[in-house]
Formats: sequence, C-alpha cells, structure tokens
Amino acid sequence: MITKELLELLFEAASIQRWNDHNRPEHFTELDKQAHKMIYAYVLAKFEETDRGMAVDWCALIEGFLFEYLHRVVLTDIKPPVFHRLMAEKGAQLNEWVLEQLNEQLAPLEGGFFERMKGYLRCSEENSLEKKILRAAHYLATNWEFKLIYHLNAGIYGLEETRHDIENQLEEHYDLAGVQKLNLNKKTGHFLDLVGQLRFQQRWAQSPRLPKTSVLGHMLIVAAFSYFCSLEIAAVPQRKKHNFLGGLFHDLPEVLTRDIISPVKRSVKGLDLLIKEIEQRQMEERIYPLLPASWHREIKFFTENEFAGKIIKEGRVHFVSSDEINERYNEDCYTPLDGEIIRACDQLAAYMETYLSISYGIKSPHLEEANRQLYETYRQCIIAGIDFSRLFGFFYISK
Repeated sequence: MITKELLELLFEAASIQRWNDHNRPEHFTELDKQAHKMIYAYVLAKFEETDRGMAVDWCALIEGFLFEYLHRVVLTDIKPPVFHRLMAEKGAQLNEWVLEQLNEQLAPLEGGFFERMKGYLRCSEENSLEKKILRAAHYLATNWEFKLIYHLNAGIYGLEETRHDIENQLEEHYDLAGVQKLNLNKKTGHFLDLVGQLRFQQRWAQSPRLPKTSVLGHMLIVAAFSYFCSLEIAAVPQRKKHNFLGGLFHDLPEVLTRDIISPVKRSVKGLDLLIKEIEQRQMEERIYPLLPASWHREIKFFTENEFAGKIIKEGRVHFVSSDEINERYNEDCYTPLDGEIIRACDQLAAYMETYLSISYGIKSPHLEEANRQLYETYRQCIIAGIDFSRLFGFFYISK
C-alpha cells in the first residue's frame, strides 16, 4: 500500500540545495540532480545493450536508483567528501539507521520493495553491471553540474581538488561503453545537455510556489509514483520498466516547447492537438538525430500518446486500457505501458505541488483552482485496481 508519508518523502529532495557552499544557479536541487542521474543511467544502460550486447536488468537498475535516491534524501545535505568518508567508515551502521527511518513509509508497499532495499544496502557486492551504471551516472550528473559552476567559483580554495576527484571517478568507469561515448562530447552528450535544460524550466512559472520544482524534477516524481503503482498491481517486469521510463520521459518534448500550462492548452479548441503535432515534429528534427537510430522506437513509445495504455503485439503498437492490461496483457511478451496510470500520477504530482505550497502558506488563485479541480477529477477514480481517490484524499485541503 502506498502511504502519504512515502509520497511526501519523494518531494523532500526538492528542498535539498546542491553546491550550497558555492556560487551556483538558483534552486540547484537534489531532486533535479537525481532526475538527471537517472536519464544518464538510461543512456549508459542502452549503450551497454546496443554496443556491447550486455543484458541489463532494468528493474534492478530502476530499484537500485530508487534505493539510492531514498537513502540520499534521508541523509539530506551532507557534503560529498564527508558523506563518502562516513560511508567508508560507518556505512553499515548508517545504512541500518536509514532503513529504520524508512520503515514506516516503505514496509507497507506491495511486492517486497523494502526487503529488496534492505538486501541492496546490506550487500557489499559492488560489481554488478546495474550498480556500476548507477555509480557512473552519479558522477556524470555531478560533473555536468560542476562544469556549470566551475567558472563561477574560479579561485575558490579546494575547487581544483573537487575537479580532480570527479575526473578520477569518471576514469574508474571508462570501461562502460556509454562513458567512452559521452567523453567524446558528441551528439548523445548534446542530448543530455538538452535534457539538463529541463532543470531550469520551472513548473507553475506564473505562480509563486514552495518548494519550487523543475520540469525535470517533476518527471522523476511521476516516474517514481508510476513505479510504486506498478508494484501495487503486481505488474510484470516489462510493465514496471515501461511505467517508470514512461513517467521519466513523458515531458521530454517540453525541452523544445517549454511547459505550456493546461489552461492555455484548453483555451482554444484544437490547440492541444496542434501543440502535440509541433512537439512530435520538433522531436523528429532536434531530439532523435542526437540518439542512436535503434533507440528511436522506444523513445517514441514513451513520448507519443504518452497517456494512452499500450502493448506491442505482432510488432505493432495497440492501444488498450489499464484494466485490459490487467486482465489480458500483464505479460512481458506484450511490453505493456499504463499511460492511464502515468497520467494519474502526473496529475497527482501536480496536485501535491499545489498542496505543499498552499500548506506552506504560499498560494495563488492558479494553485487553489488547480487544487480544487484535480481533487474533483480524482475523488472517485480507480484505475487498474488502484484507488487514486485515496491517494488524492491524503492531500485534500478543506475550505
């Protein structure tokens, strides 16, 4: 069962500021770094599959990422050198303390998620491909940030030592095909730079709001919500993978169009369809040329008709409901994706964004109206057996 505390915990990373002892862009948050890290992990994993023929356990990769994300949120804003030393010397004790803190939020989840997290943190084995990809993705995302702040902090004591530490860590992962490719700073590197720009696109840009969240951070929240919903309905591995990655990439076209708010999309009949057409054309012209051709079909699966339920049958995409997937297509061979669940999670994330800000005392007519409308939409909503009225009810604000 998904708890209110777990949903709130995922948002805490939006309030953790990174590089906060350096001159840096405003709102450089842990949530955004983690989202960027997972996109790096996706790229590295795809290169291992397509260039090396390696078998990536995508559920292990996604869950490993979520375990590390939750671990980092609990330990909050410890400086990396201190964090790594603490983990080297007292890692086992710290891990047990983290698990104690997370018991209330994670133990009720279906599918043995918390037990797997315990095994992940207690296991000293660091050589699995998935863990190696996640470590490399962590340092690549950190390096992306560091390159932005490097010139803003010229001459600050310890800056060069930080640069050398990051470079040395990246060299440790040079045996991964993706790390070698990204080191060339060619087209796939440009894709990750473009994705990084979603860190600077603020959600609800027309409204004051706390905590501020970016489009990229929102994408990760939706991915995590979708994954936890997948656990609740005993989804098969391919379905869990696609629901997470579908959530992670659902707003990718906004790097080209920016975050167009729903009232604007609904203001003129047919405008939303025109925006979708422009997004698809821009994706074809600007995003796909930056990625290997063999990845295009999968990215399209995640970003086109992103809120429709889908399966692949006899080589073709078919649109089906999540209830149909539950009844007939919850098998890996159909590569199912629950667009309906991703949409509900997208709107749950938006609803929580309004709730949290209003709870902090920062509100506007836009936020209050969106909060009311979203609650009314989902107050009696069940999708594939998931009671979204219960999840939305956690954050109801009585008038």
